[in-house]
This record gives sequence, C-alpha cells and structure tokens, in this order.
Amino acid sequence: MNVSVFKIPQRSPDDVSGLEAMIQQEMIDPAAIVAVMGKTEGNGCVNDFTRGFAVQSLKASLRSRIHDAADSIVYVMSGGTEGVLSPHLTVFTRHPSEPTETPSRGLALGIAHTRNFLSEEIGTLAMVDAVADAVKTAIAQADLAPEEVHFVQIKCPLIAFSRVRADDLERLKTTETYKSMAYSRGASALGVAVALGEVERSQLSEADICTNYNFYSSVASTSAGIELQNCEILVLGNSPTSTSSYVIGHSVMQHALDREAVERAIASTRQPMEQVVNVFAKAEADPSGVILGCRHTMLDDSDINHTRMARAVVGAVVASVVQNPMVYVSGGSEHQGPAGGGPVAAIAHRPSR
Repeated sequence: MNVSVFKIPQRSPDDVSGLEAMIQQEMIDPAAIVAVMGKTEGNGCVNDFTRGFAVQSLKASLRSRIHDAADSIVYVMSGGTEGVLSPHLTVFTRHPSEPTETPSRGLALGIAHTRNFLSEEIGTLAMVDAVADAVKTAIAQADLAPEEVHFVQIKCPLIAFSRVRADDLERLKTTETYKSMAYSRGASALGVAVALGEVERSQLSEADICTNYNFYSSVASTSAGIELQNCEILVLGNSPTSTSSYVIGHSVMQHALDREAVERAIASTRQPMEQVVNVFAKAEADPSGVILGCRHTMLDDSDINHTRMARAVVGAVVASVVQNPMVYVSGGSEHQGPAGGGPVAAIAHRPSR
C-alpha cells in the first residue's frame, strides 16, 4: 500500500475549506481517504459538541464527492485545544502501490469499526474483548506484525443518560458521565494491549480497569466522545511492503514534562525535525498527585477538568520541541503508557521518495 498524510489548519470545527481546496487541487483523492484525526476547540468533556459538529461537516463535504463511502472513514475528533494547541485536521489516504514502486519500510495503516456498545458494556471486559478483536482486524488489514505497530488511535463512546433506561442504571460501570469517559478510554486501551500481546487477557479482571495501572499499552491512544456508540480504530505502523514516503516512530512519555520522549519518537523516524508532519501524544494528570517529586493540583481543581490542564501542559511540551502548535494531544491516558505518562508518536516525510 501507499499511505499519505496531510495536516490542514481549521478556522472553526465546521471549516472544511482547507480539505476541499486540496481535493480541488488534486493533492488529495477523496476516494482514497480512510481516516481523519482532528483537534477541535471544545472542552473535550461530555458536552463537547465541536467533535460531532466537525464530523458532521466532514461527512457532508465528502458525501458530495464519494457518497456513502464517506461513512466508512474513521473519524477521530479530540476536543480541547487548551494553551497553545491549534485546531487542525490530519488526513490519511491509502491506495494500492503501483507496479513500478519499490517497497521500503514505510507507513502502513489499517482501520476497523466495532459494533455499537450498550451503555452497561462501556468500561467492561466485554468492551476490552470487542476492541481487541477489531484491533487485530486492523493490524491484519495493514499487513503489520504486532511489533511493527507504532500507534493505535481509537475513538470510543461514553455513557450518556439519554441512552440509558432507568432500570439499567444499576448495571452501569458508573453513573458519572465524565468518569465514564475514563472507563471507556481505559477499556479500549486494554483492548489494544491484549491485541498486541502487551497484556495477557487471562490476567485481566473487571476490577483492573481504571484501577491497576500496571497493565497498559505503550502504543494506544484512546479518546471518548458522545458523538458515537461504537469504537473507530486506526492502526499505524511501518511495513516492509509499504511504498509510502512517510514513516512513523514512537516512544513513551514517563510524565507530562518528558520532553526527551518526544525527541526520541521523532528521532526514531530517522528523519530531520523539519520533515515531521505531526506528533500525536497522550496527556494525563498523574493520578498520584505528584510530578517529578512535586505536588500538583490538577486533580483537585473544581473549576477546570484535569484532562484540560494536562492537554495544555503536554501540548506546550510537544509544541516546544517541534516549534509548531498544530500537534495532536489528547487528554486522559488511562492504561495508555505508565500512570502519569503516555505514548507519543511522530510521522515524518521522507523527501527522497
């Protein structure tokens, strides 16, 4: 396969003008689009409607060109552009390699969609299992071995009371909708860990989800939202059969200020800094309440959700490395990297290809 990656700034969540311009200029073939990741300027919490607004706008634009095929694209909108983070889209295209193209270990991707989840399944082992199966499907589609996977991005649902019947409340993992985002992210991340063999499924119990952070994936990035009821999955890695001129590398941040991990992720692409297309990172307020030996208060603030603060911190760290505020930083890294840290991946362009 031949995969390409495009980063496009947005003026608002419904701004698709940049994408449409690239399509009109034949820089992007709309029929080849398989996934779109975006940072939108909402609060990133339960009532962040900028995510759904962005997806609705993208689908409307693409349906005018590729009709129902627009519904099969994976859309991952992450709300919250606190601090210096700048709203943007990252568009992934995929098409078969030409016979004249020479394979060289490059970017490959696979996508998958799970079934819709019942509210009482969110944050449970049933969700872990469904995600694990879907991730395996996406890995096979990408023609990747588990060790060649560098990043797995998942958009997952949350518990919304408009979807819950009164007699189902006792079966919910939590009745706090904001907390349900964490359970959904955590279960989805553990699904990735199981699919990649980072965690043995037999070791997991229901009680481990969002409790035992010794279990985690070093490449999972999950983002919860009210705009969907299933999980949409994007697997990224480097394949020896790829003819893409893009490569991906990753590392793991041990804490929110781990600038060196960002630098390692970029260095692992073996491309100079100016060839970096985008960096993708997870952000978390360390659940211990301590960072680098010092107390932090992100978990005690009743005015601003801790995920928003964490995005601002990690966004600044990543942006300072690449000197570009258009980076993808998602809040809440339950079972995504070690507690207080999170995976970070970089995609770079190889100009010689």
